[in-house]
Amino acid sequence: MIFKSLCRHVGIGANSYLVEVGDARVVLDSGMHPENEGMEAVPRFDLLQPGTIDSAIITHSHLDHVGTLPVLMENQPQAHVFLTPETCDLTTAMLHNSVNVMQSKRIELGLTEYPLFEHKDIDRMVETFELKGIERPFNLDPGGKMRATFHDAGHILGSVGVTIQAAGKTLLYTGDVNFEDATIQKGALLPETPVDALVIETTRGNHERDPNYSRSSEENELADAIRKVIERGGSVLIPVFAMGKTQEVLAMLQRFRKEKLIPRTAPIYIGGLSTKMTMVYDRHSDTSRRKLPGFRILSDMDLESGNRDARKRAPIPLVAGAIYALSSGMMTEKTVSNTFARTGFLENKRNGLFFVGYADPKSPGGRIRATAPGEKVVVDPAFGAVPLNCDMRVFDFSGHATRESLLNYILKVNPKKTFLVHGDEPAVEWFKEQLAIKLPSTEVIVPQPGDEHEI
Repeated sequence: MIFKSLCRHVGIGANSYLVEVGDARVVLDSGMHPENEGMEAVPRFDLLQPGTIDSAIITHSHLDHVGTLPVLMENQPQAHVFLTPETCDLTTAMLHNSVNVMQSKRIELGLTEYPLFEHKDIDRMVETFELKGIERPFNLDPGGKMRATFHDAGHILGSVGVTIQAAGKTLLYTGDVNFEDATIQKGALLPETPVDALVIETTRGNHERDPNYSRSSEENELADAIRKVIERGGSVLIPVFAMGKTQEVLAMLQRFRKEKLIPRTAPIYIGGLSTKMTMVYDRHSDTSRRKLPGFRILSDMDLESGNRDARKRAPIPLVAGAIYALSSGMMTEKTVSNTFARTGFLENKRNGLFFVGYADPKSPGGRIRATAPGEKVVVDPAFGAVPLNCDMRVFDFSGHATRESLLNYILKVNPKKTFLVHGDEPAVEWFKEQLAIKLPSTEVIVPQPGDEHEI
């Protein structure tokens, strides 16, 4: 069994890996780098000869894991694509939105290679998807040399880790994983038996969690912060990722309302891509492994905005005493949360801006988080800086496992080889140091693009 990284760069970015046994070959994920443009955002698919892979596995529907799947399939049209039904639905919506974004960048940034694929390419590709449930083994190649099993990864709706068995060896790829229950999403259920190779994310390796942290107390802290803003006549902005974080936050707000932790009359607005993704979550409310089974956000909550017909979409009004869960989570330029924050929200000291997820330091959200109260911050370079007068706080509701729980998992499965992926250099170094002490028997590898590793 051979493992090869197809990532263009080491670290967090466009995830993609190759596993091969003899003439059987499978690609794990096909991501798009969130910070790069054009072909620099695409994995090293040039390392694959056209028409040579048997299948591709998509672990979940975030763009850094699925954003270039149509590019991969253009040169590998014979390949089977395996994913869960939930990931299929979310991926379809996400990729169509990605085409729209690339078409805009073609005009705004002069990127003539955009879009990398068209809507028709997505429609054609989706028809060939093969949907698989968790804990149900299936073949990855016609000869059955490689067998795969999906396991619930607890990251977002439909996310999985995957075990691949071939040639007497076992490889487990976690994808993005979270072992803790969230508001809707249940924690991961990955196998805990020994493996020959473990490919594991290290996203939070550079962050030590407060030992006194608890999810319930963090949620209640958010509820208290929201209540105080509304009581003083302000409004609350919660930047959210359209997929996963939006639905978790809305479920929290529903609990806050029911338990009277926030005023039941406070209107809740959603906007951007969030409505379409929430429709998918609601569609799978009874069929997926989740908390709050049967709870359908759009029909069970009294939400404002979120118009399903883009032709009738109106600007979201800034209303005193309202709560806004708007995408994107990093407040990227030209998104709803960015425009909303820039045009009158940040400068009002009565308002509250509450982050509930990761924000790259170079993103507008990251810049805001690094800005001291009263100082000015550039939210969109096309416009002037605005003062940060509103209350700004960061809450820990990450969809990624803590470094402590990831380390404990590595110790449980006791891999002969541990591949550290999906983490920046300080994160990876922490795991290398810990494993050298606590599991010296494992060979720790940070896979470089194109290098082959025998398992």
